Amino acid sequence: MPMTAGAKKTVRLVLADDHQLFREGVKRIINMENDLEVVGECGDGIQIIELCNQLRPDIVLMDINMPVENGVAATEKLKEIFPAIKVIILSIHDDESYVFETLRKGASGYLLKDMEAESLINAIRSVVSGYAYIHPKVTGKLINQLRRMTYLDERGVMSGEQAMKEAGVKYIHTPNSPLTKREAEVLRLMAEGKSNKLIGEVLFISEKTVKNHVSSILQKMEVEDRTQAVIISIKNGWVTL
Repeated sequence: MPMTAGAKKTVRLVLADDHQLFREGVKRIINMENDLEVVGECGDGIQIIELCNQLRPDIVLMDINMPVENGVAATEKLKEIFPAIKVIILSIHDDESYVFETLRKGASGYLLKDMEAESLINAIRSVVSGYAYIHPKVTGKLINQLRRMTYLDERGVMSGEQAMKEAGVKYIHTPNSPLTKREAEVLRLMAEGKSNKLIGEVLFISEKTVKNHVSSILQKMEVEDRTQAVIISIKNGWVTL
């Protein structure tokens, strides 16, 4: 039957994780959604290439620790062969080096396995919509890693700030922060990697109010995700870690 006007396209996912019970649980969560469907699964990084060649999914949800080939190497190969397929890492590791390396290899998201089912679905939909998604728990660690790093290119040493700029991060060239005092407080807690719920608890405001502040921050800073907002705020001295 042809898709009717206005009907949502079903997002096709492939799971790559060497723990079958975990795959079954994630598959059950995803397949409960009308617009998401797990169409294939495998247990190592080598199999994922063949599976994607057969099924051409929209998203691969991938673990890092897998036999034969790990998720970092598999992500790099997958993005080289199928650049249109988005990769989301779903891992137990919250170490910033894993986060940075997988994003550098082309992943569009980094999630932790202890996250709630609703947050997992929201993260998948964010990536489908073209946004990057990083679990709030590791955002602060990633920002610290970016601040410490230096990069080498043909011209010599490139600072982390220069590298982020050349990677496409848009900076706002204004002398003063465009944010309100409350938005600055929310942004500071975002930079520490706190979730909306925890930010609300610290500031004694509702989670819904926090979400409204986050939306306002992203709009004012003309960025698409929390990580870019934090990077820009650090660059401009609006928050310090």
